[in-house]
Amino acid sequence: MEHTVENFSEEDDNDLYEHHAFVVEKGQKPLRIDKYLMNFVENATRNKIQNAAKNGSIYVNGTPVKQNYKVKPLDNIRVLFTHPPHEQLLVGEAIDIDVVYEDDSLLVVNKPAGMVVHPGHGNYSGTLINALIYRFDNLPNNSSDRPGLVHRIDKDTSGLLVVAKTEQAMAHLSLQFAEKTSEREYVALVWGNVEEDEGTVEGNIGRHPKNRLQNTVFFGEEADKGKPAVTHYKVLERLGYVTLVSCKLETGRTHQIRVHMKHIGHTLFNDERYGGEKILKGTTFTKYKQFVENCFKVLPRQALHAKTLGFEHPKTGEFLRFNTEIPEDIANCIEKWRGYAKHQELSED
Repeated sequence: MEHTVENFSEEDDNDLYEHHAFVVEKGQKPLRIDKYLMNFVENATRNKIQNAAKNGSIYVNGTPVKQNYKVKPLDNIRVLFTHPPHEQLLVGEAIDIDVVYEDDSLLVVNKPAGMVVHPGHGNYSGTLINALIYRFDNLPNNSSDRPGLVHRIDKDTSGLLVVAKTEQAMAHLSLQFAEKTSEREYVALVWGNVEEDEGTVEGNIGRHPKNRLQNTVFFGEEADKGKPAVTHYKVLERLGYVTLVSCKLETGRTHQIRVHMKHIGHTLFNDERYGGEKILKGTTFTKYKQFVENCFKVLPRQALHAKTLGFEHPKTGEFLRFNTEIPEDIANCIEKWRGYAKHQELSED
């Protein structure tokens, strides 16, 4: 059985709120619960988990346990607190947002890297939703009770998002994303020389069985553990040990491009969660190592930008397409690699 994880906000009989719930997979070896939860609760520290256990907030099979309890296969773990999850307590905040387009039905936002789209564990303020509810009254809720959100992009991914302002726009736009008629193109810098000029990655995506903060591709007999995902890629520029690619999404799974590109051996440049912050291609020279470290400083996040977004306007039926410039941090990093690749060519001539 695969791990399952849920976040609830319903009040318990004894005035406790469930923040996390997990069912441990069958193959799990005995492991202290504080270590186990470190892999599954984003932004949690070992100290916080141990304090929660000391306060009797971590339950296994209905009974509170201490931090040294060893988890076993099929254990039912619940984390309960006396306050509702912070993400349910939405507060408007006066945060500047880059609005690319706006009318009565919707707006298109160019999200900067580092901004979280919606509040979640460890990120309760400064999110796009905090900015939106400050700016607009009565935004429609999506199926996850998140005001205005039709889709989302990761915290350290920059680029375009459409936000619904009316119930009709929410329904219409959500259907387009579900039926794959919207257009989403990303630009990514990936490790390695992508041999084919273009291609398609197909592979069901689901949560990684050993690290809940990652997703992975499931195939063969395990394919049903993930959801179908399709990414079309095209090489834009070859830069020696890295490649600039365009990725078009046919589906929109969490971390889809990051997972699919890693799956075919081309992890995103400086994608810490998926191992791209290590030097995955190149030479062992100290000079090269310093060059890559400098690139990481110029671009302190994964090299991924949601460049193009297209969809049918829910009211007029017109197909709208929006484009954004590649942000400065990615552009500067690409420029550094161009210089390096050119230098390599000259030294080889």
